[in-house]
Amino acid sequence: MTRLGSFKVKLVVWFALLAVLPLAVAFYGYDTLARRSETRRADATLEAGLRAAVTAYSARLDAATTRARRLAAEPRVQRALRQHDRKALARLLPKPASGLAASRSVEVVDRGRTIGRVTVPVAVDDALIERLGRALAPGDRLVAIENNVVVAGSGRGERVLLTPGSPTRIRAAGASYRALATSKLSEPKGLELAVLAPQSTIDSEARAAERRVFGALAAALALFGLATYLVGRSIVRTLQRLAHAADEIAGGRFGRRVDEHGHDEFAQLGRAFNRMAAQLELRLSELDTERSRVQQALSRFGEALAATHDPSQLVRIVVESAVEATGAVGGMVIGPHGELARSGDPDAGAERIALPLRVGSSDFGMLVLSGASFDAGEVEAATSLAAQVVVALENARLHRLVERQALADSLTGLANRRSIEETLRAEIARSARFRDELAVVFADLDDFKQVNDAFGHPAGDEVLKAFATVLRETVRESDVAARWGGEEFAMVLTGTDADGGVRLAERARLAIESRPVRLPGGEEVFVTASFGVAAFPEHQEAGELLAAADAALYEAKRTGKNRVVRSLESTPGKMV
Repeated sequence: MTRLGSFKVKLVVWFALLAVLPLAVAFYGYDTLARRSETRRADATLEAGLRAAVTAYSARLDAATTRARRLAAEPRVQRALRQHDRKALARLLPKPASGLAASRSVEVVDRGRTIGRVTVPVAVDDALIERLGRALAPGDRLVAIENNVVVAGSGRGERVLLTPGSPTRIRAAGASYRALATSKLSEPKGLELAVLAPQSTIDSEARAAERRVFGALAAALALFGLATYLVGRSIVRTLQRLAHAADEIAGGRFGRRVDEHGHDEFAQLGRAFNRMAAQLELRLSELDTERSRVQQALSRFGEALAATHDPSQLVRIVVESAVEATGAVGGMVIGPHGELARSGDPDAGAERIALPLRVGSSDFGMLVLSGASFDAGEVEAATSLAAQVVVALENARLHRLVERQALADSLTGLANRRSIEETLRAEIARSARFRDELAVVFADLDDFKQVNDAFGHPAGDEVLKAFATVLRETVRESDVAARWGGEEFAMVLTGTDADGGVRLAERARLAIESRPVRLPGGEEVFVTASFGVAAFPEHQEAGELLAAADAALYEAKRTGKNRVVRSLESTPGKMV
């Protein structure tokens, strides 16, 4: 009893250690992950808000251009310019901005002669910043910065130091913020836009996630402690019953049995113990060693079949094992298109067994065994063997199917992201070894969300498949086209420089632009795509090459979409 009690204590201690240490490590990892995740989420929100503000600002400048053109075409403005009527011009044209502002000018041409210019200003003031910041997340604020000083928006006159494009933690007006700024805008020259998110909100969300993780950890520890105690008590009591029963059988009382309720391992142990006691009680002195050997061989063979995925090897093994297990003189497997494998002399023997190798809609052929004669046990062994073979062959077929699906996108049929990343690494290594060229092209469907919103996701799927067809028709056999994710695609072009990548991208751009896509509802839509091109050896590493192509794609989107932009290695960050 003392030994059993000691074992119970050891069992509880070991179970506790196995639970506490992983849970503690998991808590630390989840806590760190939660903080990083919250910071990344905040950075993504800042980036989205800043992108929306820049887009809205660009729209303002475009609207100013449109207005300037409209005013330049106004007959009253042209007449006032010809007559040098300053009062009329002051009444018809917008007033110049008093502070920091961008402007859009259009020449006024009369009979082939320039008679003046119409300028429409876009004042960068608090009102503009407020309108541009309407798409920001609640609590975030947009400011305009010139020479590291806030010139518009809340906190005017405060000095801030930000690195363009890199989220930074700053302090302003006595509070801490997470901030992200644009590069200097072209107009007004030196102007930057920045989005500021209160750091206190980010920290609050991180602490909330930490509390949830800590609560889950405490609950898990309490639950595991209770489970450890109950399991330990159950194990010890079961071992006690088995020990008492073993002592009684050792004393000659072979009729002793143990309870075998349930289906767990201890119930299996109890059933095995009872079977052993029954065999001792009945004093079985002889076992069918040959049958046991065959059954064990079949079991091991079945395990071997389940572990391999080579159909030809499986067929060969099954013929040889079936001939050996049944004592046949020969056997063969006949597939749908002829003989697949044979062993011995299948044409000899007076009796034959034909077993179909079929499961569901899959037909793998037929196993044929020939011999002098077959008893019931040999027929049963052959039938069992055939059943295991069918399962193994079906597993091999499914394994090959899964392998193919793991490297292809299920919607478009193109390679998936994992496949093209592996291809890119291999091609970079090959290109470096043989001093060859390599180009990467990123493509993104323009305004794809509008198709989904207007016609539904089935229509979006049709657009994706149509674009995939265009890419397949455009690339060469040695090239690889893949769906990178969402509406973004990538191509790896072997033996191709940046100019060749631009030409291929331009062909694909023109093809999708001119090809109507028929939607499930019968409608036809026209879509366009933007492309970014980067090449090796201008960019040496896979990550650098992908980043350069992605940056070029972003530039194509930013500068109007439906175009091809190439990355320039000589001036990093600049696109043409």
